Amino acid sequence: MFEHTGMFVPHQNLSDQVNGNIIRSEIEGGVYLRDLPDQSTLEVATQNRRYTLVVCDDGHALISGHPEFCPEPVLVRISGSNWGGSMLKAAFLGRGMHLEYRHPNFRGPIVTSPIVDIRLKAA
Repeated sequence: MFEHTGMFVPHQNLSDQVNGNIIRSEIEGGVYLRDLPDQSTLEVATQNRRYTLVVCDDGHALISGHPEFCPEPVLVRISGSNWGGSMLKAAFLGRGMHLEYRHPNFRGPIVTSPIVDIRLKAA
């Protein structure tokens, strides 16, 4: 009898590195944006900056914390986070991963330095 534990099972068609990254993201922790109610506020610390995200509907968020891209809150589309390459864990923010988002005034994705901490700010 198979018992589902909710943990990731390495996939035979993915490389050991990719499977390892997925497992590491589960161990190090993070948050799926779809699991948060609208208007939840996250404080996201990367190696270089501190961001504030207010979660909106449909993968959007108000983000602030970068002097060039978002000195004041701006509505962006959060793609998710990646491991420094093109593989994206959609709508997920994970420790050790790079936040990736789409800004309305800049072409292409904006990718942060690795996330070191994520905190849900009390309402």
